[in-house]
Amino acid sequence: MSFMEKLRGQLIDIIEFLDESRDTIVWRFPRQGNEIKNQAKLVVREGQTAVFVSEGRLADVFGPGTYTLETSNLPILSTLKGWKYGFNSPFKAEVYFVATRQFTDLTWGTQNPVILRDPELGAVRLRAFGTYALRVVDPAALLRQLVGTDPQFRTDEIADYFRRLIVGQLGQALAEAGVAAIDLAANQREIAERLAGQLTADLAEYGVAVPRFVLENVSFPPEVEAALDKRTQMAVVGNLDQYTKFQTANAIETAAANPGGAGEGLGLGMGMAMGQQMAQTLAPGAQAAPSAPAAQAGPPPLPATPSWFWAVGGTQAGPGTTTDLGARVHAGEVTRETLVWQQGMAAWTAAGQVPALASLFAAAPPPLPPMPPAPGTSTSSEG
Repeated sequence: MSFMEKLRGQLIDIIEFLDESRDTIVWRFPRQGNEIKNQAKLVVREGQTAVFVSEGRLADVFGPGTYTLETSNLPILSTLKGWKYGFNSPFKAEVYFVATRQFTDLTWGTQNPVILRDPELGAVRLRAFGTYALRVVDPAALLRQLVGTDPQFRTDEIADYFRRLIVGQLGQALAEAGVAAIDLAANQREIAERLAGQLTADLAEYGVAVPRFVLENVSFPPEVEAALDKRTQMAVVGNLDQYTKFQTANAIETAAANPGGAGEGLGLGMGMAMGQQMAQTLAPGAQAAPSAPAAQAGPPPLPATPSWFWAVGGTQAGPGTTTDLGARVHAGEVTRETLVWQQGMAAWTAAGQVPALASLFAAAPPPLPPMPPAPGTSTSSEG
């Protein structure tokens, strides 16, 4: 290889960047010590900007298009190089391609919940997540503030920083929205637009804007969601009194479907009660009184009297009423020493020791004394 061919191999005549990664924000053209040939072609595609850097200083910036590099379109670089009358020889410069298209589907989320004072629920903890889009609006500012000499600057290098910035602004945006936490879903779009504007203002010094911000979901802790579900169930039920009546009617229908069982009597009683209540409700001039008892047709039945049991010759007798015991006391069948028992007593007890039977023995005469022997009658046998 001749000297001239070797020299031409070290000269760059086409400068371009074909992005296949889809996540590269800034890419430095790999000059590797080679010099850029005069009259070289610079190709900048849509969604790109080319920035020339000479000896660490930003020079000329080119938007989309194809350029022939010469003094006329490199005025800043020509001034830095001191080419007063143009240049005809190769020159050295670094070329950075900056992607100006939108980088979409960048995700964000709250690692820890955001505490918000809600006017209805009080202090609540909220979590949120979503996506956002990023776009470079000032390539020179981006190179100065973030890129430096990085040959390939990707979105993952700034994703964590932007995510923390978003979470830091989220609490303020939710508070400034001025809506209840349960109404945030209906205002997510307005909140997202407010956040996008605030983030764009915060990132202006880096030459970056957030053209699109999406708030996909705002969620409560599981225990709060469970309480809200209960509240929703109560709202669906509505009038609890009417709901109770409806449940009672269902129970009657279920009991009627099982004839002969315990539910038959239950269903009959509940049906009668419901019928009386409905009759009162439908009667002319009747007022709703769900808790009022139904009017009785007659006096209630007399309370049942517990029965007595007594011992006769070591055998249990009865049952019988107190009146029955009184008759037997007068007949001498039951005495004060007769053992008696009634439900509620701990053990068999002598009738004379039972307070409830004391009146029976007060009216009864004591037993007759033994008759004395007749005069002249010997009480002992003679031998």
